[in-house]
Amino acid sequence: MTFQIQAVTIYGKQPGQIRTVPFRPGELNIVTGDSRRGKSALLTIIDYCLASGGYPVKAGRVRDYVSAYAVTLVRGGQQLFVARRAPVGKAASSTVLCVLAQADGTPPPPLESLTFATPLDAAKDRISDFCGIDRTVRVPAVGNARTIAPSIRHALFFCFQAQNEVANQDLLFHSQGEEWRPNTIRGVLPYFLGAVDVEQALRRNRLRLVRRDLADLEAALAPARQLDPAAGQARALVTEAVQAGLLAPPEGEPEPQADEVLALLRQALGHNNPPAAGNDAEDPLGVLTARRSELRRLHGQTRVKIADLKRAVAENTAFTTQATEQRARLVSLGLLRLDPATAQAAHCPVCDSALASANDTVAALAGDLAHLEGDLEVIGSDTPAIQRLISQEEERLQQLRSALARNQDEINEVTAGLRALHREPDAIRRAALVQGRISLYLDTAAQRTVLPRVEDRREELRGQIAELEELLSDDTQGERLASYLSLISQKITAKAKALGLEHSESPIRLDANRLTVIADKPNGPLPLPEMGSGENHLGYHVAALLSLHEWFTEHHAPVPRLLVLDQPSQVYFPRDHTDDAVLGEDDRNRLLNVFRAFHDTLRLLEGRFQIIVMEHADLADEAFAPYVGQRWRHDVNEALVPADWIDDANDPAAQDE
Repeated sequence: MTFQIQAVTIYGKQPGQIRTVPFRPGELNIVTGDSRRGKSALLTIIDYCLASGGYPVKAGRVRDYVSAYAVTLVRGGQQLFVARRAPVGKAASSTVLCVLAQADGTPPPPLESLTFATPLDAAKDRISDFCGIDRTVRVPAVGNARTIAPSIRHALFFCFQAQNEVANQDLLFHSQGEEWRPNTIRGVLPYFLGAVDVEQALRRNRLRLVRRDLADLEAALAPARQLDPAAGQARALVTEAVQAGLLAPPEGEPEPQADEVLALLRQALGHNNPPAAGNDAEDPLGVLTARRSELRRLHGQTRVKIADLKRAVAENTAFTTQATEQRARLVSLGLLRLDPATAQAAHCPVCDSALASANDTVAALAGDLAHLEGDLEVIGSDTPAIQRLISQEEERLQQLRSALARNQDEINEVTAGLRALHREPDAIRRAALVQGRISLYLDTAAQRTVLPRVEDRREELRGQIAELEELLSDDTQGERLASYLSLISQKITAKAKALGLEHSESPIRLDANRLTVIADKPNGPLPLPEMGSGENHLGYHVAALLSLHEWFTEHHAPVPRLLVLDQPSQVYFPRDHTDDAVLGEDDRNRLLNVFRAFHDTLRLLEGRFQIIVMEHADLADEAFAPYVGQRWRHDVNEALVPADWIDDANDPAAQDE
């Protein structure tokens, strides 16, 4: 269950000044009036009170004469009153709110009785809870490694249409034009549509945390496995000890383990006999340089392999997305009742009447659907395997990077050590010099061993990761989202036809990636920005948002049951219109069609949805006039801010929208 708006309240800067604008839940509410009477401020006030991060109320009389704002939210006999002071001084916004649970029907309290003590984040959580949003859910942010906890701020993307948005060809959703917002909208849309399985979302978040724990543990264990980032120094000292005759050339792997290196160094340090003849036959720098060339070759091969595997995953993902969408379209047609393997296609798929001949089209469609099902199954089984290969190769790449770093350290140390040995002609003094360097290194290593040991839980964490990946392998969120969008797109198409919009003879679909509506024309897709005419842009905004809210309401989505639109009639007025401008008959009828679409959705949802419209127009029609709750006109001196609040002698600004 979620909320609608009972009232918007403003408090003046003088004692006792309070003004409440009431709204009827479950109905169309129209506020009409002249320019600069405060209509547009209603949307920004609601936005501000619902935990906005900034102060969206524009400069003008509302800012000049209002000290606090409030909204009254209602749902199923419950009432929540949220008030927020206007910023004081140079503050960008007020960071504390007053949030009160009230009995149903309680009027807004006087300002002096309010206590503003709820921090902004806590207030946002309270409102999100009242909206019905599950705050334990985390959804992945598109284009970002972090996750998003859906909140009331995200739900409002689908509830507001500001004056510069309601007929915008480039923006379909509220605040879509702000930086980073498009990716956020893409990330939260599946949750609000109901495509996100809450349990699976929790598992995805758990998987992210376990992977992070594994990475942290790997980083913590790396020094223990390698002594320190300069582990090449230890191997270089072994090489110097061999050159000084303190050790015999070691046998075995070119990458000895840390404990083996320590044992060799302790052996060299305890060597008391005269040094044996050094090994001059082998060039240690040559061996290290050759080893480095081999490591660089393997590093390059591994990077190329990872790139190829990631390209394969991207191609699989792109195919899966397109195939899933096509599958959803075929299924949503509702015409594929015939099984091509068993049916004789002797009946019409629409009316089930007998046909004189086999319906090859139906059989072909059913065959295409079966083919898509098979392709999706194959791709779905391949992708996890490729992901595992990528993980293995990335781990190998990290190992090669570490080996290259150790190799470079070893080269540096061997170069410096050999340079010092060559300056000392006496073999005994050379051996003593090397033993001194070894002693210093071992003392430093001994200090590190007294640090708390890190428990190696890698196998346990890897097991948890494998288990979570297995549980998530059957998640069908992508398919659900494509199916839901297909059904919503059918609603949009029907509304576009009812509004008489251009291109509505073609299927219209909501594109969740591009965040726009697209007409699928015979010659290719036609996105909203290319459809032309402000009337089309307004109409498709209305059709898309009403269709979304029908879906939200019918599927009990945690989105406020309201849509607030600011001046949809603007597309029918010239830019330089005056307050007494009158719509032509044709434009008037087209605008009324928009309001009839509002009524159709409100009737369908039977009181579970509310629409608030701020309008310049004031139409004498049964679809408009009975729903006007406020008329703010210059000739009667009515506005959002009452006339008796205004100091005419010191009025700094005209009433702002």
